[in-house]
Amino acid sequence: MEISLKYLPGGRAAASGNMMAQSDLDLKETALKEDLKFYFMNPCEKYRARRQIPWKLALQILKIVMVTAQLIFFGLSNQLVVSFKEENTIAFKHLFLKGYSGVDEDDYSCSIYTQQDAYDSIFYVINQYKQLKNISLGTLGYEHEGSGLKICKQQYKKGTMLPSNDTLNIDVSTETECIFFKPQELAGKKAEMKLNSSFFNLEFYRLIQVEISFKLKGIALQTIHARELPDCYAFQNTITFNNRAHSGKIKIYFDSDTDIQECKDWHIFGSVLQKNTQYILVFDGFVILSCVASLILCTRSIVLALRLQKRFVNFFLEKYKRHVCHADRLEFINGWYVLVIISDVLTIIGSILKMEIKAKNLTSYDVCSILLGTSTLCVWVGVIRYLGYFQNYNVLILTMQASLPKVLRFCCCAGMIYLGYTFCGWIVLGPYHEKFEDLNTVAECLFSLVNGDDMFATFAQIQQKSTLVWVFSRLYLYSFISLFIYMILSLFIALITDSYDTIKKYQQSGFPVTDLHEFLKDPGSVGYRKEQTSMPFICCCRRRESDDNLILIN
Repeated sequence: MEISLKYLPGGRAAASGNMMAQSDLDLKETALKEDLKFYFMNPCEKYRARRQIPWKLALQILKIVMVTAQLIFFGLSNQLVVSFKEENTIAFKHLFLKGYSGVDEDDYSCSIYTQQDAYDSIFYVINQYKQLKNISLGTLGYEHEGSGLKICKQQYKKGTMLPSNDTLNIDVSTETECIFFKPQELAGKKAEMKLNSSFFNLEFYRLIQVEISFKLKGIALQTIHARELPDCYAFQNTITFNNRAHSGKIKIYFDSDTDIQECKDWHIFGSVLQKNTQYILVFDGFVILSCVASLILCTRSIVLALRLQKRFVNFFLEKYKRHVCHADRLEFINGWYVLVIISDVLTIIGSILKMEIKAKNLTSYDVCSILLGTSTLCVWVGVIRYLGYFQNYNVLILTMQASLPKVLRFCCCAGMIYLGYTFCGWIVLGPYHEKFEDLNTVAECLFSLVNGDDMFATFAQIQQKSTLVWVFSRLYLYSFISLFIYMILSLFIALITDSYDTIKKYQQSGFPVTDLHEFLKDPGSVGYRKEQTSMPFICCCRRRESDDNLILIN
């Protein structure tokens, strides 16, 4: 009895401490469940639960409208820039290439076959450059001091060649010689002396190429009709007479590199252009502010989600003595928020570049178009998130999520076969078929065949100069089309169809329940499950009747 009385107070203290600890744990569990359920609610449910206004939803809707409108404005402006470049390139070909038909023969513009045609074409370029201001319809002019027309010829060093006797004696090392004409010198005697010099006595048997380069300036006035300030352009034109093959055919290549520059001194009368520019700059400023606000809200949501994840992991380890599965951890990482953050960053950078371009401080049209185009793509893809709140629309997201791992593994295996056909087609059919001339073209041609495009033309265009290669091409094309269309493509579609059928089955009979879903259920409804689910990739589950106040949206 004495012993019992001695230890009774201590036993009561221990029991009391255990009860208090259990009570604290239950309070933590209740609070954690409430926070988790609120986190996984959609914006409408959050508003009904705590009267929290869905600011992010409203901001995303506003941002979709603003970003799309911004992209349309910039796209219309960029079309004017691209069309001005292309039309000037076509005009240059007609101005400086003698006998140009208006259509490029292949990857080169035109070709010549006689020595006289070569001389005529070279002197034709010089004469056209000399009379440019009198014959050109565009707003073109010569570059300032220090530029002009530069002609360089590259050839093998001295040697002899007698094809009739199968005799060749030539030094394969090359030498390059150049001559330069300034615009103001072309009408003088100095230019005439250069034209009559020995430089133009071409020895075609050792001539490799003749390259003529010159730089012109131009101003795009069509932007004024679109109520925009004009741009100044610099065109670096290069005409190459390619005789590397020495096959009796000289290919003439025309290349024009366009550089958009800031106009140094411009005065445009009329306030319409100035006001229009100011309005667009203000609109771009509002787009940047909306994206900054969206970026802050989404970043804040991700930070809070990570904190909530840490609370859940620690509580799970404390109460159930085991770690949370990887799939449940990913539930807290909202991929849509990450997509919105990427879109916001791209839109902010692109909008800043657009404002600088509009103010004529920068001319990076291509970089700006890539940034704005990618950001708009991300914005519209993000709309799927809100459609995913509805069961019928959520099927697409769940099917993509379930089939993606299997599809990637399948594509890796099919890609090896595809690369094998690509290399084989390039090395065997390349000399005989224009669609197999290089690896990039071969890959594009085979991808078109997989989709059933241009099949007959691919068969018909093979040159029948080699019977062996012609027979091989038939076996090659028939085997590739049969393998990829009838087998590989069908298996690819079957993988996605299987995932779709699985999702439809789960929507009817219920999705596999993960640790997180089991934890969020009411304690009295279903006991806690100790084993992990066999399908951890399904974390975006359909609401069941017992989970009316819960929906997972990640």
